[in-house]
Parts: sequence; C-alpha cells; structure tokens
Amino acid sequence: MYDAIVVLISKLGGLGVFLLMFGENLFPPVPSEVILPLAGYTAAQGRGSLPVVIMAGTLGSVAGATLWYYVGRWIGIERLKRFAADHGRWLTLTPEEIDRVDKWFDRYGRWAVLFGRLLPGIRTLISVPAGVTGMALGPFLAWTTIGSAAWTAMLAIAGYELGERYGQIATIVEPVSNAVLALAGIWYLWRVATFGRKHR
Repeated sequence: MYDAIVVLISKLGGLGVFLLMFGENLFPPVPSEVILPLAGYTAAQGRGSLPVVIMAGTLGSVAGATLWYYVGRWIGIERLKRFAADHGRWLTLTPEEIDRVDKWFDRYGRWAVLFGRLLPGIRTLISVPAGVTGMALGPFLAWTTIGSAAWTAMLAIAGYELGERYGQIATIVEPVSNAVLALAGIWYLWRVATFGRKHR
C-alpha cells in the first residue's frame, strides 16, 4: 500500500495527492492519516513540494466533501422526513426531530462543518447533513476548505518533520478514528433498540 502511494505521488506529484485525497473522501480504503504523512515525507526527501502537497490535499478533500454535500442536497429535508415517517426506527429520527435538527444546523452548521472536518471518522459524513439541511454552498465551501486545510497541513507537516518515523502518525490517529466510528455504531444501535419505547 505504501509503495503504491509513493509511486503515485512520485509520478503525478500534486495531482496524485489530489486524487488520493478525493478518493479517501468518497470511499476511504486508504485514510488521510496514511496518505498525507507519507506525502509530507516524500516532499522532505526532495521528491515533491510541501506547499503543493498541502494545497493538493486540501483541494482533493474539498472536492470529495462537495460531492457528498450534493448527495445531501438531493436527499433534502422533505424526502428525509417522508422516509422517517415510514422507517423512523432505522433512521432513529421522527419527522419532528428532523425539523429540530434542521433548525440546529441552520444556527450552528458552520461550526459543525468546520470542526467535523477535523474529526477522524466524521470528516466525510458531516457533508451530508450540510446538504440535507440546505446549507448554502458558499459557506459550506468556505468552512470545509478551512477545516480541510488545517487537517491536511497538520498531517503533511508532521510527516515532513518526522521523516522516516512518519508512520507513527497513523498509529495515533487510526485508533481515534476507529473509536469514533465504534461509538457512533453503538449509539446508533442503542437508538434503534430504544426508538419504539421512546416514542410510544
């Protein structure tokens, strides 16, 4: 896996980083905590430029997030509410609760998008509710870009500075990402199990 990333980055440079990060945001077979530190390490070896890595990684992340944003826009609030009316248990939300979430996102959506882009396991998912609730594209892109740039720069610079020890970053970030996803899964199962009891 590492060799394939190095070859892609070495041959395509910033375009390779862009494509890897775009793919990571769509379906993450290789997480950013592996891609970006390795790209930073490659730049430190003189086989690339750190600013190019950060810029390309940010643009790839934003492109992938934007695609999920439009998936959310396609779903929309009204379609989601109709689904909740028929299959609320599996969504774990009633139409009334979706209205409350919509109002909450109207008020705090920019912060949810910004900090969501900095949380492993949440980075991609946060784009969907932004689209569903109809968050304007301009603010979505602005906050997504800021959050993505911070995440990309942090990992790429860490890989650049750590050199051959860049792999240590993934050993720290990956367990956090797995823990977040595990907690989200447990929370979802609990919501499904208690849905009928809560709304009876």
